[in-house]
Amino acid sequence: MDTARTPPRIAWVCQWLDPSLPAKEQAALNLRDTTVTALRKLEPKAAIEKLIGLVRVNGDTLLAQIARTARLPPGQRAMRMVSNILPAYSHPDIRPLYDDPALRRTVESSLKPAGEVARQGGVRLSMHPGQYTVLATERDSTRAAAVADIEYHTDVMRYLGHAGGWHPQGAHINVHAGGRAAGIEGFRAALPLLSADARGLLTVENEETAYGVEDLLPLAEDLPIVLDLHHHWVVTGEYMEPDDPRIAPIQASWRGVRPVIHISAPKPDLVPGQDPEVLPDRAALIAAGASARDLRAHSARLWNRPHAAWAARHLAWADIEVEAKEKNLATEAFARVCFPVG
Repeated sequence: MDTARTPPRIAWVCQWLDPSLPAKEQAALNLRDTTVTALRKLEPKAAIEKLIGLVRVNGDTLLAQIARTARLPPGQRAMRMVSNILPAYSHPDIRPLYDDPALRRTVESSLKPAGEVARQGGVRLSMHPGQYTVLATERDSTRAAAVADIEYHTDVMRYLGHAGGWHPQGAHINVHAGGRAAGIEGFRAALPLLSADARGLLTVENEETAYGVEDLLPLAEDLPIVLDLHHHWVVTGEYMEPDDPRIAPIQASWRGVRPVIHISAPKPDLVPGQDPEVLPDRAALIAAGASARDLRAHSARLWNRPHAAWAARHLAWADIEVEAKEKNLATEAFARVCFPVG
């Protein structure tokens, strides 16, 4: 898949919602998980058996999610997978269990079909490790844990057949840079600790609390930058347009692969009287009592019409992951803005 030449796409994130189904049936549309604590309570053989069952279910569920996405219109064939495909994999107490031959065979046989369907259906895949997976840190233990978690996500991509080289099929594993004290050089210094496959999948996004867009631009020669438009707005109040000069180095950082960006919207009830026909004004919202934390929270959908239209303009150069509480429902609604019919 040459993602630089594919039609623009918007992605749903992590969970599939179907309000028409009973709660139990809707839960079955999404992956299952367990805890390190629960696995520690079991004898190794029992823990392995439990993981085999979970991996089988998760493989089938992921396959169904990808197949469902592959049946969507071309402009919606992208998704961010949840991180718990292989439960507790990166924990040092649990990771050795995955070396068991039966469990390893289960992982391989469970994930390979999902990756094949993604390739055949033109579904772009991504993953996003959690907020504690940070490479820019002054603590060796935190850095080591981050490397282990990124390598776990890389292993998932390997089992799916989406690793090796530079962002194959447009796949990527996106992280936040980390702690401010370590600086960008701290992030850059950690990159050699990753495998070649991990470095070929890794991307980094701007955030609200430590590293903004300008802070990350020096990394454009090291790895792709994921522009999060909402994070940027929360910090600056600016609606960055596609012709902004900062876009060029971000686009170039992907080295021929179509970039991915993130969009979300502030909640419509932050202050009374927010108008869905008027762009949210950061300064006015703060003056009316909204806190920075309030602004960071994601809304259920892209409810504000000029805001959605502004976001849609960025499809001219990037695919868009919609970070919204109503997941695929929000993406479907946004798709009607991006790809109007008639």
